[in-house]
Amino acid sequence: MLQKLRSLSAAIVITALSATNIDAQQLKVPAPSPLQTVKQAFALSDITIEYSRPSAKGRIVFGDVVPFGKVWRTGANGSTKITFGDDVKVEGNDVKAGTYALYTIPNKDSWEIMLYKDLTLGGNVADYKKENEVLHFVVKPTIMNDDKVETFTVDFSDITATTVKIELVWEKTRVPINVVADIDTKIMKTIDATIVKDSRPYFQAASYYYDNDKDLKLANEWTDKAFAANPKAYWVLMLKAKIQVKLKDSKGAVATAQKALALATEDKDDSYIAQANKLIAENKK
Repeated sequence: MLQKLRSLSAAIVITALSATNIDAQQLKVPAPSPLQTVKQAFALSDITIEYSRPSAKGRIVFGDVVPFGKVWRTGANGSTKITFGDDVKVEGNDVKAGTYALYTIPNKDSWEIMLYKDLTLGGNVADYKKENEVLHFVVKPTIMNDDKVETFTVDFSDITATTVKIELVWEKTRVPINVVADIDTKIMKTIDATIVKDSRPYFQAASYYYDNDKDLKLANEWTDKAFAANPKAYWVLMLKAKIQVKLKDSKGAVATAQKALALATEDKDDSYIAQANKLIAENKK
């Protein structure tokens, strides 16, 4: 009987320990420095940044939690990774498309920014090797007197077709990194190839030529071809009218805009009706 009781007690203990282990395995708590991935469509592809986000928690960050003059992983946990979908210039320096670890050396009046080949180094900065740097440059931080950011943040701002700022922000410090993409060469090659092959992206090609002040006479010809393929396309006529304005053909621009106005009115497109009326009013003599 005693032996049975001992066996039963042992079984209860094992069951309890097993249940505890299962509970421990299933217990999930918030990460102190949660992982975030930010992705920004830029130029002809994307820029993606994966990083972990520590919080200040009442501490002085730069100069204390993150010492001045020392390599920082630029976040928490593993390496902060940045992926460029296309070749770009970062602060004027050529960077090939690919994924890099982002390290920094914060200083009071300047920050050193490094793109690093080894994506596995993480916070083991004692093993940081200069020879693994792809790029090393210096930028100026700005102090945000009116704002205080509790959690380390990487974001994008001032986005255009070919430029963007990557911003590192924490506490009262903002660090901007300028990125530029040369998409003109790629787009021009694509336009040349598709037009020659008669794939007929006339409207898109004419729009690009108009936006970037290229051969406007050729762009004007392309709008004619685009409209011939779709005689209801008042948006093509509006592009043609804008091109004619740049070509200083006000009379032609007004006539084209009036045709666009009639088609846009028929389609009840208020936006293009307003555009046409404005162009006519500004160029009618």
